[in-house]
Amino acid sequence: MLTGRFEDAGERTPEQLRADYEAAIAAAIDGVDPATAAERAGLDAATIEALLDGDSPELELTDAAALLALGEEYPDADTVVAEARDVLLLGMTTAVMDVDALSSAIGGEIAPKLIQQKVEGRHPITLAEYATLHHAIEAHKR
Repeated sequence: MLTGRFEDAGERTPEQLRADYEAAIAAAIDGVDPATAAERAGLDAATIEALLDGDSPELELTDAAALLALGEEYPDADTVVAEARDVLLLGMTTAVMDVDALSSAIGGEIAPKLIQQKVEGRHPITLAEYATLHHAIEAHKR
């Protein structure tokens, strides 16, 4: 996620990876008024404030992308989402991993069909789910 900035994703836990994503999001919106960020991203201000306070509010990938897009170093939200999905799809190809193997790697936490729908963007994916999948794919490459 985050346009491929976490090349060591397989060496971190999914929780560490999610925390790193959240830190990058918080850095991207640092200096933006939480109410303004919330309005631009289509989220509530409490979610933004929780993120800035170091909490882990439940965010979907699209929400995270909308927040990242507020930062100057990131492209628009649609591009961030597309690149994030590409990280998973290309990672699965490189790791020679299909959705069944990926589901197995995460202990069946998400069914193979649902993984496919999430990765392809046909079903929402949370930041926590993204971190879990990203970690499993990268760990499988080692």
